[in-house]
Order: sequence, then structure tokens, then C-alpha cells
Amino acid sequence: SSNMEDYVSLTFHQQLFLISENLVTEDVAALKFLCSDLLHLRKLEGVKSALDIFKLLMAQGYLNAEDTFLLAELLYRIKCHSLLEKLGYTKEKVQEHLHERGRVSPYRQMLYEWSENITNEMLKEIIFLLQNRLPKRWITLSALDLLILLEKQGLLTKDNVEILEEVCVTVSPDLLETINCYKKAKEGCAGISEATRSSPEYTKQAGKLKICLQLCHTSPFPHESWQQNVQDTKTNGASQFSLFESGLEKASGHSFFFSFLQTMTSYKMDGPHRGFCLIINNVNFNSSQRKGSCKDAEQLERVFTWLGLDVRTYPDLTSGDIINLMQTWQHMQDHKDRNCFICCILSHGESGAVYGTDEELVSIRRIMSHFTARQCPQLAAKPKLFFIQACQGKNIHRPVYVDTDAQTPALSSMQESFSLFESIPEEADFLLGMATVDGYVSFRHTEEGTWYIQALCNKLQLLVPRGEDILSILTEVNKDVARRVSPSGTKKQMPQPAYTLRRKFIFPIPRDPPPS
Repeated sequence: SSNMEDYVSLTFHQQLFLISENLVTEDVAALKFLCSDLLHLRKLEGVKSALDIFKLLMAQGYLNAEDTFLLAELLYRIKCHSLLEKLGYTKEKVQEHLHERGRVSPYRQMLYEWSENITNEMLKEIIFLLQNRLPKRWITLSALDLLILLEKQGLLTKDNVEILEEVCVTVSPDLLETINCYKKAKEGCAGISEATRSSPEYTKQAGKLKICLQLCHTSPFPHESWQQNVQDTKTNGASQFSLFESGLEKASGHSFFFSFLQTMTSYKMDGPHRGFCLIINNVNFNSSQRKGSCKDAEQLERVFTWLGLDVRTYPDLTSGDIINLMQTWQHMQDHKDRNCFICCILSHGESGAVYGTDEELVSIRRIMSHFTARQCPQLAAKPKLFFIQACQGKNIHRPVYVDTDAQTPALSSMQESFSLFESIPEEADFLLGMATVDGYVSFRHTEEGTWYIQALCNKLQLLVPRGEDILSILTEVNKDVARRVSPSGTKKQMPQPAYTLRRKFIFPIPRDPPPS
């Protein structure tokens, strides 16, 4: 028994060491911040590594070999999802138990989420605005350091976030969404009486209610878990649900559950300008021509123009041209007045990458990384959609009337492979719609265009007027493409979306009828 305990302890400490070895300085700073409600600040100030934090958590009884959930929660919140497996967890398993076992407060989550969307330029502007409230000798290091200082001075507390609201209005109003989400959830829960809190029904359902405080933070697509938990609560008995409903009604005058659900589950899409849509249409390569691609580009232009976007089409770009174009749009100031950003790329491809017309590869992740909140602050907290029509695997024999969007064997000099899930940035508010799953070809009719793009355009025209969100539409695109078969009767295709959207993305219904 003693030997077994020693073995378990050794294994546990090995796990912690391996995790610590994979965390960089920024990760350690994030862990310190998220633990600041759990551990004494004086002790946290002496932390130099992740192992130091683990030791403090163990000393306070938060972490041991039998219970590693807090560490799993922390890794999940700083988006180190690949390290979860070292603790026997997955991202989905952590999400499932967060509402019951999560220890990081909604207030701390909100501040961390806010800091993640602050670029270096924003930080300089914020410090300039707050210069009269900050120590003159204080050295700026990061957004987290600024938040810690504001808390130490008593200017920022869980009950008073006005100082953040003030600077956000000037620097970037989009940053207010995270703060407003926290405030609305907090206000909705404030009216529940002490008698209600101590009742068995409240205790039983408190985990469900806690989700309202975590909507913006616990899941890349939070509205589904919210809706499911509301439904679960309702089916557990009308009396239990009405208990919470009545408490919330006293606080806000109406049913908080459903009003909050209505206002917080969709991206803002009611601005004066919808956004830009880029279409890169690579047709002419040195040794091949993507016949039918112009049909795709024309249809995309018609549909996205109908949906209110400002469409720009770029034909036959080399790999260098693609990167230069992304850099140009990355710094486009006009994004500030737009609701979203869309980019469609039609080309040949390999796993996790697309070809320029010079037959050189550009990774999809590199393309998308130009539009993270840090690289493109004008699009922070706004949805960014990328649709890629290109093969993601090796070349196959082509039927007479059906082409593939893989490059010919002579051009295939891929030295490393990419994964679809490595292509999309872990940062929130991205969607990547791929014509096919990783490792497989996608098909293009030489006259009618590609299966995927034509299905996408058709479903957008059919389902946007019905108020469907983009993920529901892409599910229908999957069904449509999956039903198709090549003329030879032996080749099929399966599209695949990957996303870190936090809310529903719903196009406003256009006034005009669909273009086709």
C-alpha cells in the first residue's frame, strides 16, 4: 500500500513537471492572475514558474493526486488544451463539469478575457488615459499587470468595473461586450434572497444558474450549453425552475433567464456596415487551370453582396501576394465600423494549406493569424469567417467532368503536414469552413463550379431568410455535399467546419430577394 501511494505521488509530480515544462512566461502570468482569488497575493508575487503555483495550490488543498480538476480548469481557461490529456482530461470533459466544479470566479474570468483582447497599442492608449491614477514610476508590462495594479489601488473590484468601462468607450467600444455580459449576469443573480439561497432547491440548481455568469468564457459556443441547462432545469420540475425564475424576476422585473439568453447569444450584426468579404480566386497555374472556379467566385460575390457585405475579388494570387493582401487588410482601419470579416479562398491545396499560383504553399493558420485581436484590433470580439475551397489531401484520378482541387503530383513538394484543428487560431470568434476533411480531395465541376461553394451559396440563399445561424447552415451544406457522387459513382466528399465562435452568427435578413 505504501509503495502504491509512493508510485501515485511520483506519477502525479511527474505530470506536474511535464505540464510546467510546456508553459511559457505568458502562461505563468495568466495562471497567477486566475489564481489571485484563491491564493495570497504576497505569495503569488514570489512565483517564478508554474511549479511554484502548483506547490501553492497543493499547500492550500486545491490540488492533489486524487483531484486535479482545478489545474485542468486553469489550463482550459488559458487555452492550453493539448496539456489536458496529461491529467486525463479533454476540453469537452472540462466544459461538462465547469458549472459544478469550476473555482475561477466569473469576475476573474471576465478580467482575463478582457486582457486577452487588449493589443499593445490599446494598452498604451489605456495607460495614457489613466496616467493621473497610476503611480508615476510604474513600468508597463502587460494588460494583466495593469488590472492587478488597479485592483491593489481599489479602483477595480467585482462590484465596480466602471474604470474599465470608461477606457473602453474611448479605446475600443467592442471591449464593452465582455464587461456588459458579466454585469448583466451579476445583476440578474443579485436579487435572490438568503432564504432562497439556503433552500435545497437552490443548492440543487445553483450549478445550473452559475452558467449565466460564465456564458462569455466557458465555451467557444456557449449558447448551446446555456440552452441545454435551462431546459434541464425546466424538466427537473416546474417548482424548482419557478423558484429561480421568481428570484430573478424580483431583481430585474422579468424572467432573467430568457431575456439574457435573447440578448447575449448572437453577435452584433446591426451596424451601418456589415463588413468586408475578400474572394481570392486562383485559376491559372503553370501546369493546370481550375476550370469552373470563376463560376464559384461570381456566385460568392452575388450572395455576399446580397447579404450586405462589401465584396472584393482578387484573381490569380501568388503565395507572396496572398500574404501581402492579408497584411493590407489586417491594418485596414475601416474594420472598426464593420460587424464582421469574411474571406473566401478558391485554389489548389494540401493538408492545412493552400497554393498560390506560383505553386508555393501558404498555411491556413498563417492566413488567419493576421486577424487575431492582437494583430487586428479593429476586429477584436467580432466574428471572422474563412471559407476554403481546396483539397486537403493527395491527388486522385479525375473523372471526365469532375476535377479535383489538389495540385498535380509534379507540384506536390509538401515537406510537412498540417491539421485542420491546428489551422484555426485558438483565440475566440473564428470560423473555418473547409470544403473537405483533412487528407481528402474536394471536387469541382469544370462548368458548374465546386460542390462545396455551390452548396454554400444555395444554402445561404435558402436559410438566411429563415433566420438560421451559420453553423446550422453549414450542417445543411454538409448534408448536401455528402449526398453528391462523382460521375464514376465511386467518389464522395465531406466538408468540415471548425470554429471558436462564442455566440450565434446570424446574417440579418436582406430586404431584396435572393440573387438566384
